[in-house]
Amino acid sequence: MYRSLLVLTAALFAIGTDSFVIAGILPDAAYSLGVGVGTAGWLITAYAFSYAVLGPVMAALTTRWPRRTLFLTGLGIFIVGNLLTALVPVFGVALASRAVAGLGGAMVSPTAVAAAAALAPPERRGRAIATVMAGLSAATALGSPIGTAIGSLTGNWRATMLFVSALGLLAAAGIALLLPKIPSPPLVPLRARLAPLGDRRIGMTLLTTLLVFTGLYIVYAFIAESLDRATGGSGTTLAVLLFIWGVASTIGTLGSGALVDRLGARRIINTVIVVCAIDFALLPWSSAHLATTIAALVAWGICAWGLLTPQTHRLIGAMPTAAPLLTGLNTATFYVGVSIAPLVGQAGIAWLGAHWLGPMGAVLIALGLIAAETAHLIIRRHHTATAHAQPLPTMAPTATETA
Repeated sequence: MYRSLLVLTAALFAIGTDSFVIAGILPDAAYSLGVGVGTAGWLITAYAFSYAVLGPVMAALTTRWPRRTLFLTGLGIFIVGNLLTALVPVFGVALASRAVAGLGGAMVSPTAVAAAAALAPPERRGRAIATVMAGLSAATALGSPIGTAIGSLTGNWRATMLFVSALGLLAAAGIALLLPKIPSPPLVPLRARLAPLGDRRIGMTLLTTLLVFTGLYIVYAFIAESLDRATGGSGTTLAVLLFIWGVASTIGTLGSGALVDRLGARRIINTVIVVCAIDFALLPWSSAHLATTIAALVAWGICAWGLLTPQTHRLIGAMPTAAPLLTGLNTATFYVGVSIAPLVGQAGIAWLGAHWLGPMGAVLIALGLIAAETAHLIIRRHHTATAHAQPLPTMAPTATETA
């Protein structure tokens, strides 16, 4: 089981690295492809939007595929997409290749988590899922900084994309050699996968995810430009900062679960959103110096990634019977936010400059707090109405009543 989980973790590490690494090499990619930095941000949009939209679609279309076939096909598409990005000199083709890579990632990631659950006995299922999900956390802490450093040290951003392709190839080889046969899950039509979106409790909770992560990734999409005063334009320094951010993100991911169990989802959701909003509002000043930039990145990483667990907890608590579908929808919404952020950031750079993207993001994050409290009220009213609608327990009639 653990060898199988390891190769699935490697697959998510490759896909997660591809999600985050472009931001660190964006200025060099923009120069090489002959476009502005704002326009180059569409490379992030193409990957994230393809991943978000096609995830539920591919899950519905490939339900009957053998799991190993699905993983190898998805990773093959992922590798081809990244190789094209590394080799083509035309921005339009590079944009299309990013969408192709996103399609490959969409075929692998949700299925990998489900496969981890299927491989483990019930008493180890939670640890199996956490092991595979650790691939995404490791991608933020290690994959993205390493990819950024490779681009900086070689002086060629395309070497970073070759690095991501190699990660995908290693994961594919591991799956081909080590993954056992896994039964296919029950068939769930696309309409059923999207049905929870019609519930106001779910819709408002997902709107929280969308607003907050769009605000957060306005800065991350253009992080090289936003932090250039602290890094002095050094790609190596930026890689170190991304490593610090990734470690903080991992701490936030791992620590948020225990806090939710102790304090409840609402308190954690509201706290991390408020801290992120303040942190981003202060970025024009804090990002001017290396020490304060590190402090801002630590707060950002812990709180941003600390939001995902309580959001998932809130969704599942609102509709427990649809837990697997809600987890997939929350991930898809996260990537929709990542795909929108570069477009908003491009406008922000044109209007205000890269150093003022933080306050723009803070506005969206603050709107996310309003959405979060609205979701809480709707869920509470629903629980109250459901409790009142429950019939009173019936009692056996007494002897007098019977007579």
